[in-house]
Amino acid sequence: MLLDLFKAAFLGFVEGLTEYLPVSSTGHLLLVEHFFGFDDEDFGKTFAVLIQLGAIMALLSIYFRKLLLLATHFFSDEYARRFVLGVLIAFLPAAIVGAIAHGFIKSVLFNPWIICFSLIAGAAVLYLVDHLDLKPRYDEATEFPLKVYLGIGLIQCVSMIPGVSRAGATIVGAMLLGADRRSAAEFSFWLAMPTMVGAFAYDLYKNGGQMSSSNLILVAVGFVASFVFGWIVVKTFLGFVARHGFGLFVWWRVAVGTLGLIGLALFG
Repeated sequence: MLLDLFKAAFLGFVEGLTEYLPVSSTGHLLLVEHFFGFDDEDFGKTFAVLIQLGAIMALLSIYFRKLLLLATHFFSDEYARRFVLGVLIAFLPAAIVGAIAHGFIKSVLFNPWIICFSLIAGAAVLYLVDHLDLKPRYDEATEFPLKVYLGIGLIQCVSMIPGVSRAGATIVGAMLLGADRRSAAEFSFWLAMPTMVGAFAYDLYKNGGQMSSSNLILVAVGFVASFVFGWIVVKTFLGFVARHGFGLFVWWRVAVGTLGLIGLALFG
């Protein structure tokens, strides 16, 4: 039981730490589960879904005031309505693709070898975009043109491949479409809200039958760890990216992808 508690805390830590960074939380969780996961694989799948709620709640708690302002001004402020529409436009492509291709994604793409290569390939893309001489035209995530929101949403679909990273695809897409680094990173938070809630609800519907009362303490430990570290990341990420760029995350992805490949070659 003690070992399972440690696994629950570590998986929650990984989820919270990586969910909003451009390093692929799904890729990290799947690799950790492959090498160190629970003996009960069915519970492990459900656990991975449930601890996402901790990271979601961390984001919502930080953005609660902004969300409340959007809700209260929705009917009186055309800019609030336009931004909500923009988020929905960005959300829809991934929602449609995810619903259609869910079985294929889970059965084919959730492969540890694909994850490791995706982590390394994504590092190369992130490095390239971070060093391109881009000329940002937008510096406020709530004021992108609607066509930019749609473009970001289409690019986010690539993150259906584990190891690519939802946050990474969103940030890269926004920067290529004219956003500066900070506003691109901030919009990744806004887009995470409907995307993560939708994915959580769908996966819970698919895997919720694996829960039992004996596993609740493990879920609670993972949830708390996910919430705490997700909260820390959301509070610090924008400032870090604005000052330092994405270099740390490039090397992070390369290191995890390479170690994963070595582990797979040695232990399968």
